[in-house]
Amino acid sequence: LGVPVYFADPYCSWQKGAIENTNKLIRQYIPKKESFNNYTDKRIISIQKKLNERPREKLNFSTPKQEFFKRVL
Repeated sequence: LGVPVYFADPYCSWQKGAIENTNKLIRQYIPKKESFNNYTDKRIISIQKKLNERPREKLNFSTPKQEFFKRVL
């Protein structure tokens, strides 16, 4: 595709801020050490929807869903 790809070093959380932030948001709904097997697909989709419709400061308080559709449509 001709796009640059970057890999974070192991155990260097400061190199992957977006992932760490997303993990923190997920942990608001699913506690650490809780198995995802204890959640139905319907519940996971509900959590996914809440996260995708949550405004983000990094996106000038737009939502990931809005930003996605700006670029796709």
